[in-house]
Amino acid sequence: MKMNYFVVGANDMDASKKFYDALFAQSGLQSMSPSDRMTFWIGDDFAFATAIPFDTNPATVGNGSMVGFCVGTSDDVKRMYELAIELGGTCEGGPNQRGPRFSAYVRDLDGNKLCLSD
Repeated sequence: MKMNYFVVGANDMDASKKFYDALFAQSGLQSMSPSDRMTFWIGDDFAFATAIPFDTNPATVGNGSMVGFCVGTSDDVKRMYELAIELGGTCEGGPNQRGPRFSAYVRDLDGNKLCLSD
């Protein structure tokens, strides 16, 4: 079994798209917006999306929820962490060796927690 896709909530689709387009710029992912309320970033065996909630209530952060991205090397982790912060994300744990993985934790513009690891 493998993960099909992962979606996090967004309150401002334009801001969310700008954040993730810039964060994923060097990843080779293609973005597509099947509607005004959702944007996907798609690659081989990879799909991630942000969406304005279907029920039209504000998007909120899932307590304990996190999306992990394997981004390449430790240098890639550092680069993407710094980029996420520059784009308005917030630090949840700077780049560091954590167990067997080098990783960093950030929150996006809507407070969704992301892990960037090697």
